[in-house]
Amino acid sequence: MYAFLITTSKGLDVLLMQEIAALCPDLSLKSKPGQVLFEGELEHAYRVCLWSRLANRVLLTLAEGEVNDAEQLYQVASSVNWSLQMDVTQRFVVDFIGTNRAINNSQFGAVKVKDAIVDQFQELYEQRPDVSKEHPDLRIQCRLWRQNLGVYLDLSGHSLHQRQYRLKAGNAPVKEHIAAAMLYRSGWTQNPDKVIADPMCGAGTVAIEAALIACNIAPGLSRREWGFSQWKKHQSDIWNRLTEQAEKQQRPSSTVIYANDIEASMVALAKQNAREAGVAQEIVFSQQNALDWRCEEAEPGYLVSNPPYGERLGELTELLGLFASWGLHLKHHFRDWNLSLLTSNRDLLRQMKLVSKKVYQLYNGKLACQLVNFELDAKNCEVREQAPAGSDFANRLKKNLGRLKGWLKNLDSNCYRVYDADLPEYNLAIDRYGDWVVVQEYAAPKDIPESKTRKRLMDALMQLPALLNVDHDKIVLKVRQQQKGKEQYQKMATEKEYLQVWENGARFWVNLKDYLDTGLFLDHRKTREIVKQRSKGKDVLNLFAYTGAVSVHAALGGARSVTTVDMSKTYLEWAKRNFDLNKLNNVYQYRFLQEDCLQWLSEHTGKYELIFIDPPSFSNSKRMQATWDVQRDHLALLADARACLKQGGEILFSNNLRSFRLDEEGLQAMGLAAENISAKTLPEDFQRNPKIHHCWVIRHAK
Repeated sequence: MYAFLITTSKGLDVLLMQEIAALCPDLSLKSKPGQVLFEGELEHAYRVCLWSRLANRVLLTLAEGEVNDAEQLYQVASSVNWSLQMDVTQRFVVDFIGTNRAINNSQFGAVKVKDAIVDQFQELYEQRPDVSKEHPDLRIQCRLWRQNLGVYLDLSGHSLHQRQYRLKAGNAPVKEHIAAAMLYRSGWTQNPDKVIADPMCGAGTVAIEAALIACNIAPGLSRREWGFSQWKKHQSDIWNRLTEQAEKQQRPSSTVIYANDIEASMVALAKQNAREAGVAQEIVFSQQNALDWRCEEAEPGYLVSNPPYGERLGELTELLGLFASWGLHLKHHFRDWNLSLLTSNRDLLRQMKLVSKKVYQLYNGKLACQLVNFELDAKNCEVREQAPAGSDFANRLKKNLGRLKGWLKNLDSNCYRVYDADLPEYNLAIDRYGDWVVVQEYAAPKDIPESKTRKRLMDALMQLPALLNVDHDKIVLKVRQQQKGKEQYQKMATEKEYLQVWENGARFWVNLKDYLDTGLFLDHRKTREIVKQRSKGKDVLNLFAYTGAVSVHAALGGARSVTTVDMSKTYLEWAKRNFDLNKLNNVYQYRFLQEDCLQWLSEHTGKYELIFIDPPSFSNSKRMQATWDVQRDHLALLADARACLKQGGEILFSNNLRSFRLDEEGLQAMGLAAENISAKTLPEDFQRNPKIHHCWVIRHAK
């Protein structure tokens, strides 16, 4: 008897257990998340390798033990008599999965097990077997969970989901074993005489798996290389008998299977894959928009599909409308059918206005998905007249655009805000950056269910392309929450796409995707203009400079010198690029310093006629010597700034903490007077939010 561990994707373990019970009814099975375990003979393992449509790997247990340090890891691996598993002339590879406190690197774990194997052969034969990652004769898998280590021989060799018929996949492929699971969970395998159709077939995986099931073709028959092929204990007579039986059990299918896709290239690929699997003759292929595709069969059947998820927002905004239309199409033309859809974005399916019957959680690779089953019965196919989704939002946005129309004609910029959480239920800020739109979703109050906020966000996104005359793929979505410390500047993506925009005679690079902020604070448009107007012939200092937009305006305003200080190297380089974009290249006139602004200012002895300070509300960055709180610490900051201010000079002090209160008495005590110019710095497109920032001009008291 051997101990075996069969792996699959999370969410499929119960289904896999049922499948193995049907293949090997005499076994006692146990399941764990993504695993089924049993003790049995090699024939049982061979049968799973050959017939399982749901398993990923079939692992034979070689050793188990407790591992609290590297030496224990070595000892567990050494407890296997490796000469009974392989010859010294054979090649092997070790796959190591998992870590713990002692073994915190899987690569280290793999090397330690490899050492145990080759050391054992060296001691016995004074010869070491070779390691080959590309073409091993044996694949050893080690799985570490907490202190428990299992050492296994991988009988499958490569994941069983690789049926070797799929020569190429589409953009968002569903793995073969997931496609099989979709067919099981849809209920079609209990009614295999019913028609089965995939209206968005992509590379054809769902339809091909359906044909393999309908023809009773063992999925392992097409594979030529196995993990057990070169294993010393392989029993080829048993394997040959099982494969001969499997070949005899194949049968012609009476099931009608349809595969349709809108793209001709995908239909051609699906046909090619079906031919490779030997089931092309079992599938009816067509090229048509799913919104138009209908089935010729008189009797209702099963629609099983892996439609696009809309992982990129440009796709999402387009797909929202598509799914709404598809829902109507299904209601009109597929009444009494069963519908099963795999998705990682349930919001898309909600556009179809269908009530689900059953939902299964599973993973397609590392992507958490849901398989949602619907019955297209009379109730689900009822079409109710409803007000257009998001109509209140659409009306408000139209009203805003009408109000801003005259102002926009005179605005010397292509960046502005068109919606600022005007309706509480649509808690969004929407900004134009040339031909692009940035949607910022603010965290909803805790008493509003997430499902409701998601629905309203989807409603808004569906409206935006038409309302703003913008392409679907030029909408960027961001979720804004209170950012603290290092979170303020963390990257969201790594696309490194920069867009050139303009404002009041200046040009700037913005990055709409990679960071929470874009590189240009639109609410400071008037503030930057004030700096520009007051800079002529002056030495200007810009602290907490971010991407240097204020510095650019100061330079364009004729400043004698501009010193730009920020702690972030990334943003300081961005500021330099903005200077280059505006042909401001005098290295003696314009300085860029990567410094902790607080520490640098406290020690700095230079003098300036204009100082601009726009600090964060809070920061606990590791690069700062202490935490920063603008309410608590602003007076000390302004005291250091005063020491660098020439007589008759000005400090423009700004921040965006809504509850901020300037310590005017403290300023008076140090000989400074403050003039609140917040209202003067508030642009027309930010009038709804007068506390988005505060701004003062601070001078020496007379």
